Amino acid sequence: MNLIRKMVNSYSEEDAQFHYELKKLLNFSPRKINKYKKAFTHRSIQITDKKGIPINYERLEFLGDSILGSVIAAYLYKKVPEGSEGYLTKMRSKIVSRKHLNELGKDLNLIRFVKSNIDQAKAGDNIHGNIFEALIGAIYLDKGYKACQNFIKKNVIIPYVDIEKLEGKITSYKGLIIEWCQKKKKKYSFNTYEDSGNETVKHFSVKICIDGEQIAKGRATSKKKAEEQASKRVYFAFQKQINLT
Repeated sequence: MNLIRKMVNSYSEEDAQFHYELKKLLNFSPRKINKYKKAFTHRSIQITDKKGIPINYERLEFLGDSILGSVIAAYLYKKVPEGSEGYLTKMRSKIVSRKHLNELGKDLNLIRFVKSNIDQAKAGDNIHGNIFEALIGAIYLDKGYKACQNFIKKNVIIPYVDIEKLEGKITSYKGLIIEWCQKKKKKYSFNTYEDSGNETVKHFSVKICIDGEQIAKGRATSKKKAEEQASKRVYFAFQKQINLT
Protein backbone atom coordinates (compact mmCIF):
# COMPACT_ATOMS: atom_id res chain seq x y z
CA MET A 1 0.00 0.00 0.00
CA ASN A 2 2.84 2.42 0.88
CA LEU A 3 4.55 1.58 -2.42
CA ILE A 4 1.40 2.42 -4.36
CA ARG A 5 1.00 5.65 -2.41
CA LYS A 6 4.61 6.62 -3.21
CA MET A 7 4.02 5.84 -6.90
CA VAL A 8 0.90 8.02 -7.00
CA ASN A 9 2.66 10.85 -5.21
CA SER A 10 5.39 10.78 -7.86
CA TYR A 11 2.89 11.32 -10.69
CA SER A 12 2.34 14.62 -12.42
CA GLU A 13 -0.98 16.29 -11.70
CA GLU A 14 -2.38 14.98 -15.01
CA ASP A 15 -1.21 11.42 -14.34
CA ALA A 16 -2.50 11.52 -10.78
CA GLN A 17 -5.96 12.47 -12.09
CA PHE A 18 -5.75 9.73 -14.72
CA HIS A 19 -4.80 7.20 -12.01
CA TYR A 20 -7.72 8.34 -9.85
CA GLU A 21 -10.23 7.96 -12.70
CA LEU A 22 -8.81 4.56 -13.67
CA LYS A 23 -9.02 3.31 -10.09
CA LYS A 24 -12.73 4.20 -9.99
CA LEU A 25 -13.31 2.49 -13.34
CA LEU A 26 -11.29 -0.66 -12.69
CA ASN A 27 -12.08 -1.08 -9.00
CA PHE A 28 -8.39 -1.61 -8.23
CA SER A 29 -5.29 0.56 -8.12
CA PRO A 30 -3.36 0.33 -11.41
CA ARG A 31 0.42 0.00 -11.14
CA LYS A 32 1.84 0.25 -14.66
CA ILE A 33 0.09 3.47 -15.61
CA ASN A 34 1.99 3.80 -18.90
CA LYS A 35 0.29 0.63 -20.16
CA TYR A 36 -3.08 2.29 -19.66
CA LYS A 37 -1.93 5.56 -21.22
CA LYS A 38 -0.87 3.53 -24.26
CA ALA A 39 -4.29 1.84 -24.33
CA PHE A 40 -5.87 5.23 -24.95
CA THR A 41 -3.34 6.61 -27.45
CA HIS A 42 -4.57 6.77 -31.05
CA ARG A 43 -2.12 6.15 -33.88
CA SER A 44 -2.75 9.70 -35.17
CA ILE A 45 -0.59 11.02 -32.31
CA GLN A 46 2.38 9.49 -34.20
CA ILE A 47 4.79 8.95 -31.32
CA THR A 48 7.37 6.17 -30.91
CA ASP A 49 9.48 4.71 -28.13
CA LYS A 50 13.29 4.73 -27.98
CA LYS A 51 13.42 1.76 -30.39
CA GLY A 52 11.20 3.54 -32.91
CA ILE A 53 8.20 1.32 -32.20
CA PRO A 54 4.88 3.20 -32.52
CA ILE A 55 3.11 3.95 -29.24
CA ASN A 56 -0.62 3.43 -29.71
CA TYR A 57 -3.37 1.06 -28.62
CA GLU A 58 -3.39 -1.29 -31.62
CA ARG A 59 -1.16 -4.05 -30.20
CA LEU A 60 -2.98 -3.89 -26.87
CA GLU A 61 -6.26 -4.14 -28.78
CA PHE A 62 -5.04 -7.37 -30.38
CA LEU A 63 -4.05 -8.77 -26.99
CA GLY A 64 -7.29 -7.69 -25.31
CA ASP A 65 -9.39 -9.19 -28.10
CA SER A 66 -7.78 -12.61 -27.53
CA ILE A 67 -8.20 -12.45 -23.75
CA LEU A 68 -11.81 -11.31 -23.99
CA GLY A 69 -12.60 -14.16 -26.38
CA SER A 70 -11.00 -16.74 -24.08
CA VAL A 71 -12.81 -15.48 -20.97
CA ILE A 72 -16.17 -15.51 -22.74
CA ALA A 73 -15.45 -18.95 -24.23
CA ALA A 74 -14.65 -20.37 -20.78
CA TYR A 75 -17.82 -18.81 -19.32
CA LEU A 76 -20.04 -20.27 -22.06
CA TYR A 77 -18.35 -23.68 -21.82
CA LYS A 78 -19.30 -23.89 -18.12
CA LYS A 79 -22.66 -22.11 -18.41
CA VAL A 80 -24.01 -24.19 -21.31
CA PRO A 81 -22.61 -27.74 -20.86
CA GLU A 82 -24.93 -29.12 -23.54
CA GLY A 83 -23.89 -26.53 -26.15
CA SER A 84 -22.20 -27.83 -29.31
CA GLU A 85 -19.02 -26.26 -30.70
CA GLY A 86 -21.05 -24.44 -33.35
CA TYR A 87 -23.54 -23.12 -30.78
CA LEU A 88 -20.79 -21.91 -28.42
CA THR A 89 -18.94 -20.21 -31.29
CA LYS A 90 -22.08 -18.42 -32.42
CA MET A 91 -22.91 -17.28 -28.89
CA ARG A 92 -19.40 -16.00 -28.30
CA SER A 93 -19.50 -14.04 -31.56
CA LYS A 94 -22.73 -12.39 -30.44
CA ILE A 95 -21.22 -11.30 -27.13
CA VAL A 96 -17.97 -9.98 -28.63
CA SER A 97 -19.49 -8.53 -31.81
CA ARG A 98 -18.07 -5.19 -32.91
CA LYS A 99 -21.43 -3.51 -32.31
CA HIS A 100 -21.63 -4.86 -28.76
CA LEU A 101 -18.05 -3.90 -27.94
CA ASN A 102 -18.70 -0.39 -29.22
CA GLU A 103 -21.71 -0.17 -26.89
CA LEU A 104 -19.60 -1.38 -23.95
CA GLY A 105 -16.94 1.23 -24.65
CA LYS A 106 -19.57 3.95 -24.85
CA ASP A 107 -21.26 2.82 -21.63
CA LEU A 108 -17.94 3.11 -19.79
CA ASN A 109 -17.26 6.47 -21.48
CA LEU A 110 -13.72 5.34 -22.34
CA ILE A 111 -13.47 7.94 -25.08
CA ARG A 112 -12.82 10.57 -22.40
CA PHE A 113 -9.33 9.14 -21.90
CA VAL A 114 -8.33 8.99 -25.57
CA LYS A 115 -5.54 11.15 -26.94
CA SER A 116 -5.89 11.67 -30.67
CA ASN A 117 -5.25 14.21 -33.41
CA ILE A 118 -8.57 13.26 -35.00
CA ASP A 119 -11.83 14.92 -34.02
CA GLN A 120 -13.80 12.42 -31.92
CA ALA A 121 -16.90 13.11 -34.02
CA LYS A 122 -15.02 11.81 -37.08
CA ALA A 123 -13.32 8.84 -35.37
CA GLY A 124 -16.21 6.44 -36.02
CA ASP A 125 -18.03 4.08 -33.66
CA ASN A 126 -15.38 1.33 -33.74
CA ILE A 127 -12.96 3.36 -31.64
CA HIS A 128 -15.14 2.66 -28.59
CA GLY A 129 -14.79 -1.12 -28.98
CA ASN A 130 -11.13 -0.86 -29.93
CA ILE A 131 -10.14 0.95 -26.75
CA PHE A 132 -12.30 -1.38 -24.66
CA GLU A 133 -10.21 -4.29 -25.96
CA ALA A 134 -6.98 -2.31 -25.52
CA LEU A 135 -7.94 -1.62 -21.91
CA ILE A 136 -8.31 -5.36 -21.28
CA GLY A 137 -4.85 -5.85 -22.80
CA ALA A 138 -3.42 -3.22 -20.43
CA ILE A 139 -5.11 -4.86 -17.43
CA TYR A 140 -3.53 -8.19 -18.39
CA LEU A 141 -0.03 -6.69 -18.61
CA ASP A 142 -0.51 -4.86 -15.32
CA LYS A 143 -2.42 -7.33 -13.14
CA GLY A 144 -2.66 -10.63 -15.02
CA TYR A 145 -5.38 -12.91 -16.34
CA LYS A 146 -7.44 -13.14 -13.15
CA ALA A 147 -7.89 -9.37 -13.04
CA CYS A 148 -9.09 -9.48 -16.67
CA GLN A 149 -11.61 -12.18 -15.76
CA ASN A 150 -12.95 -10.07 -12.91
CA PHE A 151 -13.19 -6.95 -15.08
CA ILE A 152 -14.95 -8.80 -17.92
CA LYS A 153 -17.33 -10.53 -15.51
CA LYS A 154 -18.27 -7.21 -13.87
CA ASN A 155 -18.57 -5.15 -17.06
CA VAL A 156 -19.66 -7.68 -19.69
CA ILE A 157 -21.04 -10.94 -18.33
CA ILE A 158 -23.14 -9.80 -15.35
CA PRO A 159 -24.82 -6.76 -16.95
CA TYR A 160 -25.14 -7.93 -20.57
CA VAL A 161 -24.95 -11.70 -21.03
CA ASP A 162 -28.43 -13.23 -21.05
CA ILE A 163 -28.27 -16.60 -22.81
CA GLU A 164 -31.97 -16.73 -23.76
CA LYS A 165 -31.95 -13.23 -25.24
CA LEU A 166 -28.69 -13.84 -27.06
CA GLU A 167 -30.06 -16.98 -28.69
CA GLY A 168 -32.59 -14.83 -30.54
CA LYS A 169 -30.25 -11.92 -31.24
CA ILE A 170 -29.35 -11.20 -34.87
CA THR A 171 -25.77 -9.96 -35.21
CA SER A 172 -25.68 -9.57 -39.00
CA TYR A 173 -28.82 -8.95 -41.06
CA LYS A 174 -26.77 -9.11 -44.24
CA GLY A 175 -25.42 -12.55 -43.33
CA LEU A 176 -28.91 -13.73 -42.43
CA ILE A 177 -30.37 -12.56 -45.75
CA ILE A 178 -27.56 -14.16 -47.78
CA GLU A 179 -27.94 -17.45 -45.89
CA TRP A 180 -31.73 -17.43 -46.43
CA CYS A 181 -31.38 -16.67 -50.14
CA GLN A 182 -28.85 -19.46 -50.58
CA LYS A 183 -31.09 -21.95 -48.75
CA LYS A 184 -34.09 -20.97 -50.85
CA LYS A 185 -32.01 -20.78 -54.06
CA LYS A 186 -32.97 -17.15 -54.60
CA LYS A 187 -30.82 -14.81 -56.65
CA TYR A 188 -29.70 -11.75 -54.71
CA SER A 189 -27.52 -8.70 -55.28
CA PHE A 190 -26.16 -5.81 -53.19
CA ASN A 191 -25.60 -2.75 -55.37
CA THR A 192 -23.53 -0.38 -53.22
CA TYR A 193 -22.30 3.01 -54.40
CA GLU A 194 -21.03 6.33 -53.05
CA ASP A 195 -23.84 8.80 -52.46
CA SER A 196 -22.52 11.89 -50.67
CA GLY A 197 -24.52 14.54 -52.49
CA ASN A 198 -23.76 17.98 -51.06
CA GLU A 199 -22.77 16.59 -47.64
CA THR A 200 -19.23 16.97 -46.33
CA VAL A 201 -19.28 13.48 -44.78
CA LYS A 202 -19.03 10.61 -47.27
CA HIS A 203 -22.19 8.48 -47.52
CA PHE A 204 -22.97 5.23 -49.27
CA SER A 205 -26.25 3.86 -50.59
CA VAL A 206 -27.18 0.26 -51.29
CA LYS A 207 -30.02 -1.38 -53.17
CA ILE A 208 -30.86 -5.01 -52.46
CA CYS A 209 -32.57 -7.04 -55.15
CA ILE A 210 -33.96 -10.56 -54.75
CA ASP A 211 -34.95 -12.55 -57.83
CA GLY A 212 -34.60 -9.41 -59.94
CA GLU A 213 -36.88 -7.28 -57.76
CA GLN A 214 -35.62 -4.35 -55.68
CA ILE A 215 -36.69 -5.05 -52.08
CA ALA A 216 -34.99 -2.36 -49.97
CA LYS A 217 -32.54 0.52 -49.91
CA GLY A 218 -30.19 1.80 -47.22
CA ARG A 219 -27.95 4.83 -46.77
CA ALA A 220 -25.22 5.43 -44.17
CA THR A 221 -21.69 6.71 -43.63
CA SER A 222 -20.07 3.36 -44.47
CA LYS A 223 -20.78 0.54 -46.92
CA LYS A 224 -21.20 -1.95 -44.09
CA LYS A 225 -23.73 0.20 -42.23
CA ALA A 226 -25.70 0.89 -45.41
CA GLU A 227 -25.82 -2.82 -46.25
CA GLU A 228 -26.92 -3.72 -42.72
CA GLN A 229 -29.62 -1.05 -42.79
CA ALA A 230 -31.01 -2.29 -46.10
CA SER A 231 -30.69 -5.94 -45.04
CA LYS A 232 -32.66 -5.24 -41.88
CA ARG A 233 -35.48 -3.84 -44.02
CA VAL A 234 -35.38 -6.95 -46.19
CA TYR A 235 -35.57 -9.09 -43.05
CA PHE A 236 -38.73 -7.36 -41.84
CA ALA A 237 -40.23 -7.62 -45.34
CA PHE A 238 -39.73 -11.41 -45.33
CA GLN A 239 -39.66 -12.03 -41.58
CA LYS A 240 -42.29 -14.80 -41.50
CA GLN A 241 -40.67 -16.76 -44.34
CA ILE A 242 -37.15 -16.34 -42.92
CA ASN A 243 -38.14 -17.42 -39.41
CA LEU A 244 -39.74 -20.57 -40.79
CA THR A 245 -36.50 -21.78 -42.36
